[in-house]
Order: sequence, then structure tokens, then C-alpha cells
Amino acid sequence: MIKTIDPGSITVQEFHSYFLGAVAPRPIAFASTVDKEGNVNLSPFSFFNAFGSNPPTLIFSPARRVRDNTTKHTLENVLEHDEVVINIVNFDMVEQMSLASTEYEKGINEFVKSGLTPVESEKVKPPRVKESPAAFECKVKQVIAIGQEGGAGNLVICEVLLAHFQESIFDKDGKISPYKLDAVARMGGNWYCRAQGDAIFEIPKPNLKKGIGVDQIPEKIRNSHVLSGNNLGRLGNIENLPAEEEVHNFKETPELQEILIRFSNDQESLENHLHLLAKDYLLKNELENAWKVLLSY
Repeated sequence: MIKTIDPGSITVQEFHSYFLGAVAPRPIAFASTVDKEGNVNLSPFSFFNAFGSNPPTLIFSPARRVRDNTTKHTLENVLEHDEVVINIVNFDMVEQMSLASTEYEKGINEFVKSGLTPVESEKVKPPRVKESPAAFECKVKQVIAIGQEGGAGNLVICEVLLAHFQESIFDKDGKISPYKLDAVARMGGNWYCRAQGDAIFEIPKPNLKKGIGVDQIPEKIRNSHVLSGNNLGRLGNIENLPAEEEVHNFKETPELQEILIRFSNDQESLENHLHLLAKDYLLKNELENAWKVLLSY
């Protein structure tokens, strides 16, 4: 069953709940800004992402409040002073970030309220958050208002002038490790997501080669009752199927021999057990071995 909703048929508040519950997880822009008097503001926004690397561009959206159509101090500040620092949020600071989202009166410094540490920026006036694993000093290039009613977004388009990364988030190859970054993201309602443990997984990028595609998988495999859509997607990412000789040699492995002999007179059970074995190889990232199993009967 599908629940279909026309946004115009329900209240903005109701659709806002569905919208944010489904479009998730969303990264968090923990934005520090200053007003024309130099007062500092620190506030999180989950309408946020990266939109290009040349020039490096980040966009976040301080939406108009749904309940009363008022604007947020961050939006007012970037219109007064076109600079912002976008700080990335990790698990160690998520509660302090949440506290900083409190709607304090204008002029209240959320660094002080949240207990986070301001660090002087090098190229912009707003300070960055010392505890943040990564921070981007930005020039605000443009602010685009999407509408004037409650819930309307305001796209703050930012060019990164300088980036800061804590050394602790890099792996031995000098790349940012998702395990060490330990980022958090926004879900619907009061829910958050932590990018850690089993929540993190790898999928080989298909753009380095042309996979055969699911449409080229033999029908008896494509219509498997064991293999999932994800399994078929991984199988379709192979560039060339294993050679006949490779498949023949692989059939001599003890595990495969046991299945081929045991179920030689029961085609349905043979197919199911071979597909289960192939699935196991896929879970271990052994794509070619999975194909050798599937081509063995």
C-alpha cells in the first residue's frame, strides 16, 4: 500500500513532519555568524549539503518558522554580515549542538549557553567551534528566498575560503575516516543518526568501469527467491563474467562440491543453496566468487 499526499491538502506542519521524516538522514550545518554589531550566534541547520568543489560550495537553509513565519537570527545575520563558519557535528558534541538550537533572545551567545569553545577564524569574523571535527570559513555569495510563508527556505550559498580539520579524523592514508569522524545527522522529530558501527558500509563505485547491469543477469538468477535487489545490483556491477575455466576450477572447492553432489537430484534445493552461498560471498565482498557459484550449475 502507498500513502499518497498532496502537500496542499494538509497543513504545513503536517507535511513538514512527513517531509523531514522521509528525507533523512540530513547532515547538520552548525553555523556561527555575527550581526552588524558583532554579536555572535551559533545555530544548527539540517537543510544542508555540499554542492560543488570548484569553487568549494556549501548551501544551508534557515527556513522561516512554520508556526509563526518569523525568521531566524542566523538568516538575519548573514544578510547583515556576509560571512559564516559551518562547523561539522560529531557524536561527542551532539547534545551541546542540540542545546544551541534553543531559541534564545537576539544577542545571546550560544557558545556560552552550550559550553562550546569559540576559536578565532583566520579569514572571516565569526568564530569556529573548537570541538568540531571539521570547520569551513565561508563567504556568503548569495541568499535566495524560496518563499515568504512559514516553512519557506532561504538558500544561503557559501564559498569555502578556508577549511580546518582535526588531525584525529584522518586514517593512515591521510583520508578522513568515517569511523573517526563519527558524524551525526538529523532524522525526523527528535531522532538523530550516528554514522558509526554497522551504520557505515562500503559499496564499490561503478563509475570506474561499466558493469553488465541487472538486465544482463541470467533469468534464473535474476528471478531468484534468495537474492535481494541489493544482491542483484552488486552482481550487475561486474565488468566481465568469470571465464568458463575459472568456473570449472572453482567447482572443485569442497563447499561447492558438497552442495552440487548433495542436491544433484533436487534442482530447486540445489538452486536455493547455491544462491545462499553466492549471497554469502557477496556479503564478504567477493563478487567474482559469487558469480562462479551462480554459473556452476
